[in-house]
Amino acid sequence: MTDHKKPTRDEIDALLREGRNWGRWGNDGNAGAMNLITPEKRREAAGLVRSGRSVSLSRPLPVQPSVENPRPVHQYMSSLNFDDGAGGFAMDYIGVFQHGYSVTHIDALCHHWTEDGMWDGHDPAKEIGFEGAKQGAIDAWKDGIMTRGVLLDVPRHRGVPYVEVGSPVHVWELEEIAKAQGVEPGPGDALLLYCGREAYAADHGGIFYDGSAYPGVHPSSLKYLRDRDVALIVWDMSDEPVFEYGKSRSIHAVLSSFGMAIVDNALLEPLANACAEEGSYEFMLTVNPLVIAGGTGSPVTPVATF
Repeated sequence: MTDHKKPTRDEIDALLREGRNWGRWGNDGNAGAMNLITPEKRREAAGLVRSGRSVSLSRPLPVQPSVENPRPVHQYMSSLNFDDGAGGFAMDYIGVFQHGYSVTHIDALCHHWTEDGMWDGHDPAKEIGFEGAKQGAIDAWKDGIMTRGVLLDVPRHRGVPYVEVGSPVHVWELEEIAKAQGVEPGPGDALLLYCGREAYAADHGGIFYDGSAYPGVHPSSLKYLRDRDVALIVWDMSDEPVFEYGKSRSIHAVLSSFGMAIVDNALLEPLANACAEEGSYEFMLTVNPLVIAGGTGSPVTPVATF
């Protein structure tokens, strides 16, 4: 029988320290767990494409303010007509505060640190300045990300439309879902965690990430991620706050401890539907960040292809 005992704060601390990947990739450490996405892994991912069906996992850039979007994307339009009346151009300016709970974006490794430092043991006071980050920045992944994606559908497994506040996703549930779906994430894979955000937001007027309780994934799931050695996590909800653990001991600690990337605010409901229709919970996943020198992340449009 699966052990359903929640870990203590000391056990979470031990996992994040003893399971660190600091120094694992030597001179290639700036890319973190993306080093696990080898040419062989990319060929494996490409081999999963059968029907050719593709699904975007990006929410639209949110230009309207809302409870989920206190810093809306700036989009300013302009147009220019040719003097001879033969046509013209439309142009726009886009300004994005990407971190938060509305923009689909990927977190670079420099985005998070603990009292022990940032990814690979670097000192944030020395590595992060007004001009950008010197270590663990988004441009380390400028060649793009292509790997095997594995979706775990939490609502379908529970028989409910979404994950509720106070009922977070634990490590043992991820194990049970993977077994039920007949898939197992492994080294270099992307693990996609569908929690039903869109349905939750429709019923609750949005998700209020205001420091109070909100639905998501429990820090116990850190063990599942480390044991499988995945390269990145893609999810539609986020960390459920467990206040007795402390803020730095959330799932986002994978950035600074394990070197794993996180794609926040993905749109996973269409993918969950596609997986059910295709009869497969594995697919090729591509994520291509903008090349922002020293950036802490990038807006992205992940795409799953079956």
